[in-house]
Amino acid sequence: METTAFETLLRRDRMIVIGGLIVISALAWCYVMTGAGTGMSIIAMTRIAVSPGAFSDEAAMPQQWTGAYWAMMLAMWWVMMIAMMAPSAAPMILLYARVTRHEQKSGRLAAGVVPTAGFAAGYLIAWLAFSVLATILQFSFEQAGLVHSMLMWSLNSWLSAGMLFAAGLYQLTPYKQTCLRHCRSPAHFLSAHWRPGQLGAIRMGVEHGAFCVGCCWALMALLFVGGIMNLLWIAGLSVLVLLEKVVPRGEWIARAAGLACIAAALSITARALEIF
Repeated sequence: METTAFETLLRRDRMIVIGGLIVISALAWCYVMTGAGTGMSIIAMTRIAVSPGAFSDEAAMPQQWTGAYWAMMLAMWWVMMIAMMAPSAAPMILLYARVTRHEQKSGRLAAGVVPTAGFAAGYLIAWLAFSVLATILQFSFEQAGLVHSMLMWSLNSWLSAGMLFAAGLYQLTPYKQTCLRHCRSPAHFLSAHWRPGQLGAIRMGVEHGAFCVGCCWALMALLFVGGIMNLLWIAGLSVLVLLEKVVPRGEWIARAAGLACIAAALSITARALEIF
């Protein structure tokens, strides 16, 4: 029987998913590298420091947050989360596509297009919710004079130390480890949360994204310390998240990162007390 072009396309869905993830990640990183619409050079916002502005005399008047500026900051956060999280989400998305295709071939699901895009969309919706909260927090910090309006990093040593200490403690909590286990075990997640159909795919994506946000929100909040658009912090956190999720014994990497954050917090606190 002659194979139609559509059937041939469906058989290559794995390559389509991989290609789509690569394109989405590449576009997101290009957006970040060009300044994410801020009009600033990302190199100008990059420093080799834990908290570049914590002990500087830098000051900047709060930005006027118009509707357009709110939208730009929200887009900046969301696209940055996509760039940072898409690589670590790829194993789950690829496994979902494979399991769905297997279920279709076995006759347990109706044949058709694998709703992988719906699963990925649900995952990104969860990070959109985080991005909304992060944008609100950025506005609040900036209006209080705690975060530089242009360079987007903490100007307050106590804020930097507090966020590092909180993130470090969170890395050691059972809740962090529970969320990380869901992220590290795609097969277990799919077996426990499986729902068929396009709406089911979206809901599963949101649920997986919620676990991912629960796992990584404290690390992402550290962008306020090192600089929201500090390329070294963005790249470093991306690699850390990927290592936590995909390498053997990644939970120990998470704990080590937590201890490093606590050590950095204590160092900043000691220096602040000396100055005080």
